[in-house]
Amino acid sequence: MPSQRALGVAVVGTGKMGTDHVRRLQHVVSGARVTAVVDIEAERAKTLADAMDGCTAYTEPAAAMAAQDVDAVLIASPGPAHEAALLEAIGYDLPVLCEKPLTPDAASALRVLEAEQKLGHRRIQVGFMRRYDAEYINLKRLLDKAELGRALMLHHRHRNLAMPPSFTEEMLINDSVVHEMDVTRWLLDQEITAVTVYKPAPSAHAPAGMNDPQFVLLETESRALVDVEIFGHCGYGYQVHAEAVCERGTVRIGDEHGPRVSADGRWGGRITPDYVERFEDAYDRQVQAWVDATRRGEVIGPSVWDGYAAAAVCEAGVMSQREGRRVEVELIEQPAFYQ
Repeated sequence: MPSQRALGVAVVGTGKMGTDHVRRLQHVVSGARVTAVVDIEAERAKTLADAMDGCTAYTEPAAAMAAQDVDAVLIASPGPAHEAALLEAIGYDLPVLCEKPLTPDAASALRVLEAEQKLGHRRIQVGFMRRYDAEYINLKRLLDKAELGRALMLHHRHRNLAMPPSFTEEMLINDSVVHEMDVTRWLLDQEITAVTVYKPAPSAHAPAGMNDPQFVLLETESRALVDVEIFGHCGYGYQVHAEAVCERGTVRIGDEHGPRVSADGRWGGRITPDYVERFEDAYDRQVQAWVDATRRGEVIGPSVWDGYAAAAVCEAGVMSQREGRRVEVELIEQPAFYQ
């Protein structure tokens, strides 16, 4: 139901992303406050909670969701923990913003999808924040107008300064290219039907046992071709670019627009170090939109269907990565509930 008071939010997971969302909810977003933080590391949760008035620390998501001052849940825990937290939130009929991935695989995503349908109304928004980035929004508008004709190809580049030691080769697909998979579906308004992963010679900076960079080819329902360069250890900064090649022109986003300085015989500018800074405005827009919609009694943004579809494409991508072949994406028929 619509609410005039501040939304009490439980943040599940207090790692890098969760802590940033706590800051965002407390100091950037209007209409919400953090009333609970949840983490299996009790001391970390307590330290964060103690810094905020009226905030309680928990080690179990269910305990936080049962609290009277919790109206909604933001899930930022590791992907394998998402399913249990999502099903718990559905049980309490609480609105949720869940960081990607919805769940780590298509089977668990389907279980969440079925549970939400049984509830009878949408409660979950998936955190594909690129849909809230100003440049991607403008690209989407241009493609929807079709003034340049149909989009025939998309070129994506996704480069990271470096990945943490725990990052695996599969995560290049599941944690990185998943963004391009979702934004491709959104930009073109169609499903991805097949994935092929190619592996050039690995960089000297790639961790032992990891082929990095990789080149991912996506095929869509309209036979558009989409390529993604994923480079997990480029060594110089964080860059995300996209270019749409249409029948009557091209559109490119992601070029750096900061100050370009010429001095001492050199010219150049700054490259952002990581995704938190590059997409800070998109995260702010996303969370504010979620809070506003929740207070109106609505659910907007990427749905559980979008989370499931991305998980299915990731599964095909990881299989191609392992087996070195083209793999078709297996999707159930989209339920009317999500159309």
